[in-house]
Amino acid sequence: MASSSLRTLFPADSSQIPADFHIEPIHQREYLLNGEMRPWTGNVSEVYSPVCIPDENGTLQRQLLGSFPVAGPKEALEALEAAVAAYDNGRGEWPQMAVAQRIACMETFIGKMLEQRSLVINLIMWEIGKNLADATKEFDRTVKYIYDTIDTLKNMDRNSSRFRIEEGIIGQIRRSPLGVVLAMGPFNYPLNETYTTLIPAILMGNTILFKTPKHGSLLHYPLLEAFRTSFPKGVVNSLYGRGADVVPPVMQSGKVNVLTLIGSSRVADELQRQHPKLNRLRSIMSLDAKNAAIILPDADLDVAVKECLLGTLSFNGQRCTAIKIIWAHRSVADEFLKRFNPEVSNLQPGMPWASGVQITPLPEPNKTRYLADIIADAEAGGASIVNEGGGETEASLFRPAVVYPVREGMRLYREEQFGPVIPVVVYDDEEEFIQYLITDDHGMQASIFGTDPEAIARLIDPLVNLVSRVNINAQCQRGPDTFPFTGRKDSAEGTLSVEDALRSFSIRSAVATKDTGSNKHILNEIVGGHKSEFLSTNFIF
Repeated sequence: MASSSLRTLFPADSSQIPADFHIEPIHQREYLLNGEMRPWTGNVSEVYSPVCIPDENGTLQRQLLGSFPVAGPKEALEALEAAVAAYDNGRGEWPQMAVAQRIACMETFIGKMLEQRSLVINLIMWEIGKNLADATKEFDRTVKYIYDTIDTLKNMDRNSSRFRIEEGIIGQIRRSPLGVVLAMGPFNYPLNETYTTLIPAILMGNTILFKTPKHGSLLHYPLLEAFRTSFPKGVVNSLYGRGADVVPPVMQSGKVNVLTLIGSSRVADELQRQHPKLNRLRSIMSLDAKNAAIILPDADLDVAVKECLLGTLSFNGQRCTAIKIIWAHRSVADEFLKRFNPEVSNLQPGMPWASGVQITPLPEPNKTRYLADIIADAEAGGASIVNEGGGETEASLFRPAVVYPVREGMRLYREEQFGPVIPVVVYDDEEEFIQYLITDDHGMQASIFGTDPEAIARLIDPLVNLVSRVNINAQCQRGPDTFPFTGRKDSAEGTLSVEDALRSFSIRSAVATKDTGSNKHILNEIVGGHKSEFLSTNFIF
């Protein structure tokens, strides 16, 4: 339903945009390939911001933010060959480089990345509609993540800088790179979640083919020069274009050793099937999720309301870790909604740069229509919007809607809405909730709200075997980055965290020999003369 009040939140013209957040259109006509910024004269894709301004007829129109190259299979294979050549079967400059030197290159990159901080934050706001506070947090958290990854790698390398003697065998065990990595990031955290795979993959000595997301692609452009000047040629190569055009030839080549994707399980399945030797492909992926929260009869409703509000609607609910469905016990459902609904309706909508704004324009052009459709489907099954103003729409703005009671058969019951619509289910027996998770295709996280330790414990034990993280009286979330981040069933493959990611993008390799005098002499000559980067007792401080 249209809302005149939402319309007034869009700027009437460009003069109403604060000077600090003005941005000139960026038309990218180059891309990073084999250590060079290659000029581009082919097709381009225009980028339109979810921020709208009225045209001469008064119709709200998305604003042109810029454009970027649309490459094809030829350019994709060129980028692949650059990464393959730079890796050179593990003999390239980067995989052969000492860990301390790789870290030094990454520290150089951080310095150059920080020079682009203001522009990247602005682009995050304009390109995907994230508010200023969250866009700033995303950039700064990404920098912290890189520093934390470096510190963790130093510690891992220190632990590997000694020899082990077991059963008459002397050996040293370190971690080695896997090869060429195809990295594909998401639009909702286009910088942070992309870099949580990109950075550890690079640090471990792999070479990268980096496919930018459809939404949130332009914001990576200011950082390409930092990659180019911080790492040897071919270590990082950018890949632009429609995924359906550029990714299949790369996967079908069989030359990709690691696929890392943050996206949908359907796309993941298609990409994996295209690789001719699946046993040689390692996949590290964060995929679909329908994280559920259960509110027990004795829950502290103040806590439940606060955490469910954050969990369902941070960045408009466009998070894989968002709470996507709430189960409320029949005895407390009415009271929970009585408290929850006004809090949802009171969230402040507006433009990303406006102070205190919590609900911002949605980046996907057809998202508001989709959300209206799934609400209409629920209404046809007997549910309704129960919060004031819920579902009101104007251009790319959508007021969050609480839909109740949702039940099996409605799309909202199973479908991941990935937006500001909150389905609420009423239940009588906890087993209904457990059965829902058992039959769900997803298995990322769940939240339990209650105060009785015994009741919570009864749920913890089955839930930890159905999802990868159980949150007690707290929203579903990824952080802290030192905690493992993964999922069961269709929700993930592999594990990410600061340390887990370094392990995911590498493999343990050992050099071993029998414990004899002559072999000890050989090892001492190699180590003492610094003749090998791998076989070394160097200690990184």
